[in-house]
Amino acid sequence: MQNTPLVTVICLCYNHEKFVIESLTSVLNQSYTNIELLIADDFSSDNSVKVIENWLLEHPEIQFKANKINLGNTKTFNSLFKLSKGTFIIDLAADDVLEKDCVAKQVQAFKENKDAAIVYGNMELISENNSHLGYYYSVNEEKKVISKPASGDIYLAMLSQSSKICSVSSMIKREVLEELGGYDETLGFEDLDIWIRASRKYPFFFIDEILVKRRELSTSLGNQFYIKNNAKTRRLNNSTYQIIKKAIALNKTKEENKALMKRMHCEMMKAFNTNDFLLFLKYVPLELKLRF
Repeated sequence: MQNTPLVTVICLCYNHEKFVIESLTSVLNQSYTNIELLIADDFSSDNSVKVIENWLLEHPEIQFKANKINLGNTKTFNSLFKLSKGTFIIDLAADDVLEKDCVAKQVQAFKENKDAAIVYGNMELISENNSHLGYYYSVNEEKKVISKPASGDIYLAMLSQSSKICSVSSMIKREVLEELGGYDETLGFEDLDIWIRASRKYPFFFIDEILVKRRELSTSLGNQFYIKNNAKTRRLNNSTYQIIKKAIALNKTKEENKALMKRMHCEMMKAFNTNDFLLFLKYVPLELKLRF
């Protein structure tokens, strides 16, 4: 690996006019300087495009793509990934903020763990007005995690949900993302699918540092999985169903099937609690397949 490989940060904006400049500025302010920044707006209904275009007047070298229709994260990301040149890739939402040494610590982790597909760390949770809310993984007085999440072969952990990945703080190796064909554009969200498919073949590495600030908003994606009688919720939870079906095809052992059933049972309860009874019933034959 070269000493300072190019890192591509793909920043995706959707109705983030209040936060996008802080997010973009955090990329330019990195202590690691060999960075390619690509920006896309996914047909925002607020003033995000104008805000970005005004900011780009001082940064004309940066590529910006404004979608003419809403394509969703997976398609929008893939369109920019095809334009990217970096050895490593960061998927950055335009309401999140990179800590100054984020990229430097991620690149160093790859240098020390050459076989890893993804490196990831901890993050601080902040409010709409930048107030501190907590940390993704609980920390001690030295801001080191109290219970370390999975490193190495994490496939079983991803199947069973026994450990969780902080996607906002992750960096993925380009060659792995290319091998996986980028994000699955049929899905409503991307991270779980990438984690499972990548961890089937490659190790992951956890960095015990706070790398990113993630903004917690009522509109954040993580809050959309639990709303009753909601079309977006149904799409997201049906995407998880598709990911679980794909994971069954990847599994090789009874232990892996047992681990996946733990996740599937959680998803069945989620479908039931959001009144998506059709989805609940779709899981029944998968249950039988995993058991027998």
